[in-house]
Amino acid sequence: MHEFRDRVDAGRRLGQRLAPLKGQDVVVLGLPRGGVPVAFEVAKALDAPLDVIVVRKLGVPFQPELAMGPSGKETPVCLTHASSRPRGSPKRT
Repeated sequence: MHEFRDRVDAGRRLGQRLAPLKGQDVVVLGLPRGGVPVAFEVAKALDAPLDVIVVRKLGVPFQPELAMGPSGKETPVCLTHASSRPRGSPKRT
């Protein structure tokens, strides 16, 4: 696992990794509550437009800090692979 000084550092490093996309037709999207500072640095590195998507966190019952996915106003629910499975259930292949 990588360790970053902060979200700005993470965004700069991600921007470096995505450098091959510079000059292509891309838009960088950031999620509020932490993703926007990362996305800002990526957009700056790629010289790409930045937009923000406002979503609501779908929390895991009895674990308020853990999210199982986002839900947007006009978007379908999107569950992350691992957190949407009940504990002890087999992994999907």
